[in-house]
Amino acid sequence: MKYVDANQVQKMMGARLLTNRITKVMFLLSTLIGLVVLITLFYQVLSDGLGYINIDFLTNKLSTAPERAGIMGAILGTVWLMVVVAPVTMFLGIGTAIYLEEYATKGRLQSFIQTNISNLAGVPSIVFGILGMTVFVRTMGLGNIVLAGGLTMSLLVLPIVVVASQEALRAVPQFLREASYGMGATKWQTIKKVVLPAAIPGILTGVILALSRAVGETAPLVVIGIPALLIPFPNSIFDKFTVLPMQIYYWTLDSALVAEYANLAAATIVILLLILLIMNSIAVVIRNKFQKRY
Repeated sequence: MKYVDANQVQKMMGARLLTNRITKVMFLLSTLIGLVVLITLFYQVLSDGLGYINIDFLTNKLSTAPERAGIMGAILGTVWLMVVVAPVTMFLGIGTAIYLEEYATKGRLQSFIQTNISNLAGVPSIVFGILGMTVFVRTMGLGNIVLAGGLTMSLLVLPIVVVASQEALRAVPQFLREASYGMGATKWQTIKKVVLPAAIPGILTGVILALSRAVGETAPLVVIGIPALLIPFPNSIFDKFTVLPMQIYYWTLDSALVAEYANLAAATIVILLLILLIMNSIAVVIRNKFQKRY
């Protein structure tokens, strides 16, 4: 029978407790550093931009004169962009997730598709901009209109929707499917009446978070040549447009020449953050409203 030295055990426990304390302090410092940086940036943006937010700023067109410049065109362009991105992303993303989780046979093809979707989620956004410029702007000849921008941004956020929808479908208990089959329902009836209603909270949360990313992206739109000039308000998906992130980008560049543009960019950032906060809050409300426990 092997005996363990009590002193040795005490030393091992002390080392583990010390490691635990050090790890806890490191994680706390990491969190505090992130919070300090975030609060500092947020305070700087608010202090620079709040004084420039008024009705005229929200309703005026873009102007070369900073005191008359507004972001209504960028707001409308963002809305029209979402009109394209939302249905395309939901239809393709949710449909792909349903196929992979409910219909696809486990094998090489399913594994190949799953692997590529996971890889696409980590591809830099500018690569999707190059793809959009090649396919939609040049090959299809759409130019830098809302439709081309929306399709490009749909490609960007599609992997997010697919992965989120798959996780939501996997979270549905298997016994619900089996009970539906036992009642004589077909596979599609089971998916439509049982699986999807139970997975709606997770699916919609993933969709809204993906749309939030699409609202805040700039690099793909820069690549396909979306302007931030004095263009008319967009009235359809076939018009040229600009969006809030693009306006922030160009005003930040122009601030090197006219300092007041930095304040306009900060004010636009506040509006964009407010839109993102509303979208993420809607995602939380939807999740809490429709979530069911089985």
